[in-house]
Amino acid sequence: MNNLNDVWRKRFNHYISELQKYMKYIFTGHMALVIVFLLGAGGYKYSNWLKEASHDFPAIWVTAVVMGLVLAFSKPVTLIKKPDEVYLLPLETKMSTYFNKALNYSLMSQVAVAGVIYVVMWPMLRQVGELPASGIAIGLAFTILLKWWNVHVEFMFRWALEGRYIWLDRFARAVLSALFIYSLLHHESMIALVLIIILAIYPIVCKKRTLEKPFPYEHFVQLEENRMMGIYRFANYFTDVPAVSGSIKRRRYLDFIVNMIPKTKEKTFDYYLLRSLIRTDDNFFLWLRLTVISALVAAFANIPIIIGIVVTALAFATAIQLKQTLGKSAEFSMSMLYPLKGDARQQAAIRIARYSIIVQAVIVLLAGIGTPYFYIQGIIVLVVGELTLRLSK
Repeated sequence: MNNLNDVWRKRFNHYISELQKYMKYIFTGHMALVIVFLLGAGGYKYSNWLKEASHDFPAIWVTAVVMGLVLAFSKPVTLIKKPDEVYLLPLETKMSTYFNKALNYSLMSQVAVAGVIYVVMWPMLRQVGELPASGIAIGLAFTILLKWWNVHVEFMFRWALEGRYIWLDRFARAVLSALFIYSLLHHESMIALVLIIILAIYPIVCKKRTLEKPFPYEHFVQLEENRMMGIYRFANYFTDVPAVSGSIKRRRYLDFIVNMIPKTKEKTFDYYLLRSLIRTDDNFFLWLRLTVISALVAAFANIPIIIGIVVTALAFATAIQLKQTLGKSAEFSMSMLYPLKGDARQQAAIRIARYSIIVQAVIVLLAGIGTPYFYIQGIIVLVVGELTLRLSK
């Protein structure tokens, strides 16, 4: 294991296999279909807006600000682990080999996102900003260079200050990146020259600070653990992830919904299950995710038959999953000792799922205002949800 190239290779292969294991559950057929519809609808609206947009619209400033924010978020992927604090300590002077590979992967995994967003801005710069294609292409080339600069500077800044003041660093880099892109697209040569000097000095100062301090393993271990847990939690919305246990949050701001349930013996399970739905991340985000997707499709698709198909599928998924999740119970729980009917929990689960479907229908209805036959979308959610609750086991 003294060969740091082998250390990186083995960790990188394990990391990629972990991503592939869970991503296949996220980007399923129906999710891919929804993404295609959303991209198509978004592209159609964007195209129409470009035809009507005024030439007074600050296209260059908008591009500069958006790209500045995208470029500033350049969190390094190091794949550092807890045992490295001990086992890699003797190799600290040779860790540059490992970190170079980590930063190269960080750049390659993030530069594509920045490039795609810039390319999306290209038609706006061309038609609204009236910039030549050659100037926009030069901006794209410097966007890639700026991404390389941001990835390396964030890594060195985190090393120098052990992760402290990282938001201040990101703000400064976002401003510098945005101003440089603006000066480049707006042909402000003197401003661009001054910014180039600042962009050159910034990493030199950070690099000098890193030479004064040992590598902060604890910070980068925490950074990696948080990043992987974020991936696992996102995947857990679509499938069970062993690394993630169902977390619970208070969500005090939704207490008013729970308080609407009468505190009577007959409503015991209604209160219990509604509170469980709101507080349990798995159930809450399941409903929220499907509702948001339905609302986005209703708002942007503009094709009634497509909207109908998507909201039908997602209303069915919401109803069946909430009914099954809320209705199932452990072999024994204290609630079984309550003086209630044997099917009280199942009936309460259906009622809570029905309330959730009604709220989903209202959100989809409001999101679809302005599209043809928008009122039918809410009716579809209600009808499909109710039929699913009544006919499913």
